[in-house]
Amino acid sequence: MQTASAQDATPTTSQEAGSLRPLLSDNPMWEAFGDRALVLAIDRGADFGECVTTVQRVGAGGIDDWHREWIATADRIAAIGDASAAAGRRVSAREAYWRACNYYRSSYFPLYGAPTDPRLVAAFDKETATFLTGAALSDIPIEAVEIPFEGTTLPGYLVTVDASGKPRPTIVHTNGYDSTIQEMYFAHAPAAIRRGYNVLLFDGPGQGRNLIKDGVHIRPDWENVVRPVIDYALTRPEIDPKKIALAGWSFGGFLAPRAAAFEHRIAALIADPGQWDEGPAFLARLPLTDAQKAAFPNIDPTLLQPFEDWLKSSQAPAMLRWSLIQRGFWVNGVDSVYAYAVDLFRYELSSVAKNIACPTFLSQAEDDPVADYAPDLYAALTVPNKALVRFTNAEGAGMHTEALARTLYDQRMFDWLDQTLGVAG
Repeated sequence: MQTASAQDATPTTSQEAGSLRPLLSDNPMWEAFGDRALVLAIDRGADFGECVTTVQRVGAGGIDDWHREWIATADRIAAIGDASAAAGRRVSAREAYWRACNYYRSSYFPLYGAPTDPRLVAAFDKETATFLTGAALSDIPIEAVEIPFEGTTLPGYLVTVDASGKPRPTIVHTNGYDSTIQEMYFAHAPAAIRRGYNVLLFDGPGQGRNLIKDGVHIRPDWENVVRPVIDYALTRPEIDPKKIALAGWSFGGFLAPRAAAFEHRIAALIADPGQWDEGPAFLARLPLTDAQKAAFPNIDPTLLQPFEDWLKSSQAPAMLRWSLIQRGFWVNGVDSVYAYAVDLFRYELSSVAKNIACPTFLSQAEDDPVADYAPDLYAALTVPNKALVRFTNAEGAGMHTEALARTLYDQRMFDWLDQTLGVAG
């Protein structure tokens, strides 16, 4: 018995790596979490050997072992940063702090769930602190910002090509289901800066600090989240108001299109991968009869109790239990599979996709079940400039958000964006 959330951002190893052999571990959970750190090495957010040896030390251990060993690696690398900074070695210090940042985050993935584990909060605080310490040593401006939002603020980073204040094309990045703005920096900002784009990263409800520190759960009306972010972007002289692109990765591939259906101040939309209505996608994977699925949500919630009990048992794959019970319940603020499924039906694109008015780029990677519905969104778009770009296992890109082939993804996406916005490559 297996299922997967339509929102999975860290799928099982077979989904994550497609036809590739495991790179770090035969344990599917450790492989998925380890790969997530490893891929950031391309822009100095990790180093290969440090990831390999850390996973090796975990071995056949459990969650506590995983957390302990990644914290140990992070602390060791952060100490290198301190020593380099004390010696005036700015580049060495920055690179060490940034690797430590991502290792602190890697340590807390298996701790996801409610109530929030104090170790997770402590590691998140260190993740943020080491990133900011490295950012202060950056060759490019990286400004921590607080974006006004419904009586509070959303954390973000404005990363600019230089300090000239010159208005430039800018990508506003919305996050996914289990990432942070620190991880987003390494995944998106360096590639954009090299091409002359500023980047505004932010965490919305249910993401990063908002979930981990403030207990704010995710919500479907992402247009009301993105609107104040665009309001803020338009106050910044470094941002060309006519060349703002909205991008989302992982579950952001749903959230960004949802926002774009209402927010018409953006010049382009990027969804990596393109997604569709979340409720039906999840319901299709549940162990219910066709009649029960047709009647949903008007069914007896206890029909799903045996499945939930199995998920919580040692018989279920650990990665599946983590993605749904630990992460899914926590992010959405629910306490049962039935309630989770009901909540997902609020996440709908089919009724609003026709209102997306800007050029749109959708990705679809082979072996990524999250991307299965990208063609549905593509078909619903009425804009003349739309692209559905497929990535394959043969290219080494057949995994969620093309995680092991980000250079190829960046080339295809930015080539399209350059042409769409009239930016010189």
